[in-house]
Amino acid sequence: MIQALRKLVTFDEFVAKYPDNTGKRYELHDGVIVEMPQPTGDHEEVVGFLAFEITRECIRLNLPYFIPKTALVKPPEGESAYSPDVLILNRPNLVNEPLWKKESTVSQVESIPLVVEVVSSNWRDDYLKKAADYEAVGIPEYWIVDYAALGGRRFIGNPKQPTVSLYTLIDGEYQVSQFQGSDRIISPLFPELSLTAEQIFQAGGYPV
Repeated sequence: MIQALRKLVTFDEFVAKYPDNTGKRYELHDGVIVEMPQPTGDHEEVVGFLAFEITRECIRLNLPYFIPKTALVKPPEGESAYSPDVLILNRPNLVNEPLWKKESTVSQVESIPLVVEVVSSNWRDDYLKKAADYEAVGIPEYWIVDYAALGGRRFIGNPKQPTVSLYTLIDGEYQVSQFQGSDRIISPLFPELSLTAEQIFQAGGYPV
């Protein structure tokens, strides 16, 4: 379970105390500092596979994107900051990010073409809170990779199946497409990406 320290803090207080040398990950959820649990090996294999495949596509297309290790995404309203599992950043726009140089934090849609969250025990955050906040930022593409089918049935169906939910921003609101089994991932950002849902799930050791 996630351990939360329930003293409300501001974003500025959070980044001032944000530990960068302990190996732990923290997020700020509406003023609450949340210590993220140590991920499982399966989770890390899925994250690593996705980061590799997306990086390879960026290199192939000669895009000015990169994946940082621990950068934060700050929604425009409230006191929150998230550390996505995979965050694609548009390097040329980082000069316009006031918090980038000192706090490795981005908040502008021009900087964030894609965010990926790989589902773990805190699946409600990915499907509810983060989806709403990433939509508010205006991030054009958001993937929720639920390789172990942990999410609620209202999100991934009944019976539950491993699912990639791909949220695309259309007229300011997310529209979701879902991929399972041998479905090829249809990404507006990477339309030529040759990747199926089962390839992602199998990276984490989950047969489909």
